[in-house]
Amino acid sequence: MKQHLAQLALVVRDYDEAIEFYTKKLHFELLEDTPLSPVKRWVRVRPKGSDGCGLLLAKAKNEVETVSIGNQTGGRVFLFLHTDDIDRDYANLLKHNIKIVREKSVEAFGKVLVFADLYGNLWDLIEPAKE
Repeated sequence: MKQHLAQLALVVRDYDEAIEFYTKKLHFELLEDTPLSPVKRWVRVRPKGSDGCGLLLAKAKNEVETVSIGNQTGGRVFLFLHTDDIDRDYANLLKHNIKIVREKSVEAFGKVLVFADLYGNLWDLIEPAKE
């Protein structure tokens, strides 16, 4: 059997502000932005240079979804972004005033820091240790 995660749904407040954040500040690529109705779009982003899992930016459509924006995992780190250069990406986060929740540290698995996206979702930015 062969399987892989293709994308994860991330509940957002607004499509355009989420696209702006992920493409302009984190430098993800916009894979698709297809209108499905006057209020619903199919919006997919993914880190540049990746052919792996991406994010489906899903606009909250009711109160239950709205209260989960920024807290889809109850305050735990939600997403894990691997990089080939944490120092470059750290400088980019600072340049765009992205909140650093936990400063860089060196762990057995590599270098890591925690940042919050525009809604407060927590991300681990990891430069894996060289083998």
